Amino acid sequence: MESELKDLNSHPAKPDRDDGPAPKDDRPLLKSDTNSSVSAEELQELEKKCAAYVRRDVYGTMGRGGLPVKEKVLLGLALVTLVPIRVVLATTVLVLYYLICRICTLFKVPNRDEQEQEDYAHMGGWRRAVIVQCGRALSRVMLIVFGFYWISETYRISSDSDPKPAAQGKDGAEEKEPERPGAIISNHVSYLDILYHMSNSFPSFVAKRSVAKLPLVGLISKCLGCVYVQRESKSSDFKGVAGAVTERVKEAHQNKSAPPIMLFPEGTTTNGDFLLPFKTGAFLAKAPVLPVILRYPYHRFSPAWDSISGVRHVIFLLCQFVNHIEVTRLPVYYPSQEEKDDPKLYASNVRRIMASEGNMTLADIGLAEKRVYHAALNGLFSQC
Repeated sequence: MESELKDLNSHPAKPDRDDGPAPKDDRPLLKSDTNSSVSAEELQELEKKCAAYVRRDVYGTMGRGGLPVKEKVLLGLALVTLVPIRVVLATTVLVLYYLICRICTLFKVPNRDEQEQEDYAHMGGWRRAVIVQCGRALSRVMLIVFGFYWISETYRISSDSDPKPAAQGKDGAEEKEPERPGAIISNHVSYLDILYHMSNSFPSFVAKRSVAKLPLVGLISKCLGCVYVQRESKSSDFKGVAGAVTERVKEAHQNKSAPPIMLFPEGTTTNGDFLLPFKTGAFLAKAPVLPVILRYPYHRFSPAWDSISGVRHVIFLLCQFVNHIEVTRLPVYYPSQEEKDDPKLYASNVRRIMASEGNMTLADIGLAEKRVYHAALNGLFSQC
């Protein structure tokens, strides 16, 4: 374990493109690894290095900590009362929206681009309006089902010092409209982030190509206009994926009727207190971006999906009577010419602003360190 950490520390995480299928390790993050045994002292040291992925709620590390009696009672009551109701309601909402999408896409051929991306997000007329409006409304209903009854939203007003495009009007002539953002940029804390953004702006996302083939969700993702990537692909088609994302950002920037695109430049989830290095894929189009900061305040269970299995996380989330989400929407960030010429500088500057406004700590780690931390946790619990 120590040698693995040394290897990681000698190759710190670097901001890179977040939309290209460069060779990656696609092992499940929380897969059991009995060869990764680690002592409590080593784990403590590792937690300092990987603080962005450490859970600090009542449920403890990996959601497997010892619970007080009161919490066990509340958990038991929720399992037999609240969870079944929420599962039924969530399934109903999902099936209902799938049927809406199915009806709206009847007899319609999906849009296909040069990268063989397939979507229904470029439809016009009543079909698109129904898909978007119902999608936003039912996403909000789904959040309510999960216990997010209220959403606290704060809008930061741009100051005079913020970079903006120069006004074009003269002598009372109508000024040119401010540039549209090419992408919405958000920190990544949980799969719940997607539901919030769907309820607010109904954007497209970057997703694994396998998502398009999933029952129910596959059609919904096509109606969202998701950009599909093949994570395990080699770098030979990197330009194709990077180009697809860049073209979608440019399209959203230049065309009012184009679906907006939402990107998580960190590339993985954290516990919400840290901001990882940004990959540059969202900034290659040189278009303005709209930064959004998400936080999930909690009393007992943290909705952050950091170092806990998906099934365990969903069950514990459904057991919480009330969950909370806070959203801070920053002004559109207009890049300078220097930032347009240097995507890494552009990404770094947006990251610093988001960290400052969201009271988050900048962390220079990435997915590789997350895998090492998860392997250590699995090794520790396999010894118990």
